[in-house]
Amino acid sequence: MTSLHKILPVFFLPFGVTFILILVGLFLRRRALIWAGIVILWLSSTPLISSCLMRAAEGWAERTPVADAPAADAIVVLSAGRSVAPGRAAINEWGDPDRFYGGVELFQAEKAPLLVFTGGWTPGHPNAPLEGEILAGCARTLGVPADRIITTGLVTNTEDEARAVTALLRGRQKTLPRILLVTSAFHMPRAQQLFVRAGLVVLPFPVDFQYSRGDGLSLMDFLPSSSALGQTQTAVREAYGILFYRARSL
Repeated sequence: MTSLHKILPVFFLPFGVTFILILVGLFLRRRALIWAGIVILWLSSTPLISSCLMRAAEGWAERTPVADAPAADAIVVLSAGRSVAPGRAAINEWGDPDRFYGGVELFQAEKAPLLVFTGGWTPGHPNAPLEGEILAGCARTLGVPADRIITTGLVTNTEDEARAVTALLRGRQKTLPRILLVTSAFHMPRAQQLFVRAGLVVLPFPVDFQYSRGDGLSLMDFLPSSSALGQTQTAVREAYGILFYRARSL
């Protein structure tokens, strides 16, 4: 089910739509469909379009200084995905360190007494340590006391993370837990929706912003690039995720 949940959206992302349109156009000998696919791919690959879509995916949020963050009962850092480097040692390498460092900085600023890491699982490496375990170790080396760190069990998606964190925190206190949620800005709207639905009071602290404020348009904003296409795909995927969970809650 999880695999199907991740695979199906691929066919509705810009690259998948382009592929389908060109394939159908060739089969039916319809040039209009082929050109439609090319136009979609071109537009989706331009920095101008990708920046607009990513800014919307990030909810037009802004990076907040740690000092300005509100107090909470716990700081929750969502898994970002790690890769296993080639070699016998099978060393885990960072996917996105911004979430980890954002959470540690909040703890060091005494914004909450607990630091929570989720046990993200590395696909294709079932025997690799869970991400939460690795990050907990890194946090301890930076001076975070071991008794102030908790981790969830294995989780495979954001919905799993919301359920696991809620179970951990609601078992520790009677009042409704307030959390500082730390995740990538583009992922925050969907994550916040799921954590609120799970029964937590969520104070968002987005990091890892993909949108970069520029000084104005240039020719490069209209020329396609693979990085821009990747951003567009990410933004569209997040929009699908939000719609999926909203529809399922009806």
